[in-house]
Amino acid sequence: MGYVGADVPVELITATGLRPLRLTGKPGEDSSLGDRYLGRGVDPVARSVLTRILTGAYGPLEAIVVSRDCEASLRLFYALRELHRIEPSLGLPPLRLVDVLHLPHHTTTRYVHAKIAQLREWLGRWRPIADDDLAAAITVHDTLRRLLARAAVLRRENRLSGTRFLELVAATTAVPVDEAITLVERVLAEDLPAAEGVRLFLTGSSHDSPEVYETLERNGFFVAGEDHDWGELLFARTCAAPTELALAERYQYNGPSAPRASIGQRAAHTAAAARACGAEVLFSYARVHDDAPPWDFPGQRAATGLPSVLAERQPYGELTAEALAALVPVRAAA
Repeated sequence: MGYVGADVPVELITATGLRPLRLTGKPGEDSSLGDRYLGRGVDPVARSVLTRILTGAYGPLEAIVVSRDCEASLRLFYALRELHRIEPSLGLPPLRLVDVLHLPHHTTTRYVHAKIAQLREWLGRWRPIADDDLAAAITVHDTLRRLLARAAVLRRENRLSGTRFLELVAATTAVPVDEAITLVERVLAEDLPAAEGVRLFLTGSSHDSPEVYETLERNGFFVAGEDHDWGELLFARTCAAPTELALAERYQYNGPSAPRASIGQRAAHTAAAARACGAEVLFSYARVHDDAPPWDFPGQRAATGLPSVLAERQPYGELTAEALAALVPVRAAA
């Protein structure tokens, strides 16, 4: 079962006996089919994901669940829903939108809990989810999150590169959770060589592929931390209990992501995370048509007190020559 966005409660999918598969875009791949339906003014990740759905790049999918984690994901859902309605020959699978809010209120908890209960009921068409099934799924996903947190410690100790860390996290979203646990345990058991470079904290747009990390680390940086939901934000919070309510609270309080959190929340989180990983440089990568990160940057720069660079309107999966040039004096100063 494909899903889009870190706000999708994957535990519910696992509890049905299906495999959650987080849908990724592919930088550099032709996205003209997705462009046709979404237009070129939408985040290129969403256009790439839509193209890959329509071309069958993910293989057969039982269903697709999309979270309302950002405007681009919502646009993607609306496009898929309309194509499902007017183009039945495409054979698109059933679709579901899940809306998770992140305000710290009891009323928000009730809202999110209701949305998760509705998703649970909808997933019951494949297999009704008993409380024991849900508890087991929550427990095993929390085990995976704790193991990924240990991998993050290895990175902070310079024993795991930022690129490999990102690849590891992404790999765990593409296999059954038991296999993902084995994968992380294998990495934790390795004798890893020391990574080198100026310690950089990466903020801004999310990264569902490693190209930007690879470019930074080829150019003398070590990506020691990040605050997007393909990195440490994905597993930073576990569930307080193996219950539906605790699951709702886990997703409600997860974050703060750039599209859904306040400037102050983002600045405070970035500053704490940058300190925790010993960052020497703050780099905000803002992908083309992702408008939230530049609004956050002044507050993040002030809160961290680090030499900082903002790279706006970057191509999907790439760093422009101008962005790299802006980082050169910052690297030298660090």
